[in-house]
Amino acid sequence: MKHPGRKTRVAIIFGGRSAEHEVSLQSAKNVLASLDSEKYEPVLIGIDREGRWYLNQHSMGLLNDTDPRLIQLNHDGTEIALAASGENRRLIAFDGQAQLPEIDVIFPVLHGPYGEDGTVQGLAKLANLPCVGPGVLGSAVSMDKDVMKRLLRDAGVPIADFLVFNKNAVPSDAFSLSEVRLGLPVFVKPANLGSSVGISRASNRREFDEALRVAFEYDTKIVVEEAIVGREIEVSVIGNQNPRASVPGEVVAEGGFYSYRAKYIDEHGATLSIPARLDAAQTERVQQTALRAYAVLCCTGMSRVDMFLKPDGTVLVNELNTIPGFTRISMYPKLWEASGIDYVELVDELIQLAISEFEERSSLKTTPE
Repeated sequence: MKHPGRKTRVAIIFGGRSAEHEVSLQSAKNVLASLDSEKYEPVLIGIDREGRWYLNQHSMGLLNDTDPRLIQLNHDGTEIALAASGENRRLIAFDGQAQLPEIDVIFPVLHGPYGEDGTVQGLAKLANLPCVGPGVLGSAVSMDKDVMKRLLRDAGVPIADFLVFNKNAVPSDAFSLSEVRLGLPVFVKPANLGSSVGISRASNRREFDEALRVAFEYDTKIVVEEAIVGREIEVSVIGNQNPRASVPGEVVAEGGFYSYRAKYIDEHGATLSIPARLDAAQTERVQQTALRAYAVLCCTGMSRVDMFLKPDGTVLVNELNTIPGFTRISMYPKLWEASGIDYVELVDELIQLAISEFEERSSLKTTPE
């Protein structure tokens, strides 16, 4: 999407209403720093926890941005909305006075609900704008761990066994059902969150009941998974019709659980082995499994595929992250860096993939002959 006389305007959208708000702020800061200033002009849009959109024209609008524990969105910008109005690609100021830029492509750096789950992707589609990452369908099914697992299972992609409980219909014998079906310990997760938010490990009834209570604070549907003994392997995937996989990486978490703190706050909370110590056959197996999962879940643009490699060589898909972290200790960009693509090249390719996908879909007929 070339615009004579000016650079391509990229709307970097960050913050949001989910429990992963602070992660998004950290990620967006790094995406902005890696935007090729020769090709792109950033348009910075911060979303607060109540869902209000702010245009931050001169900075990221962040407070305490050097400390991931205290980082916050600054609300000094102009409050705006994105108009779902065909070719206009317009931002609208609530005060009706501010002069706002036309945007060319959206780069959502929003983790969790109200951003990674197809909602912003749908808004971009209505506004006739390219959007970095998977579209509405790929985003939605990858976000919901229940739907994701059923699609992968039915396509023959190996996954860990699981049960699903809804908030107002948890059976009285949920613990016994889980113990018999899945064994102990189990992991209890909100169905529609990432970044290890709301996840607990349960080894007995007391821990199980508490894990349900915590998970239901974040979602009305939870997933209970069997605990897998194996290595945690992650692969970054990029591309549309012909995606490619990065070198694999391995996560060795302190305490045996890759927590929110270990992922985004504590640099020493986990050891990241990049590339993972795998032989050629293992590397090929995890890369092909990642690409297969990416295709099954209708992903385009990017995703990080998290897997388990069991001692017997079996590879199980744990989950896909369609807007993976872009913090300075995040695996997605680190894996591509180890594969020969630096941060600036990565951000550029993701934008170009979004534009290419948009142009291809725009060429499709919308009226019958």
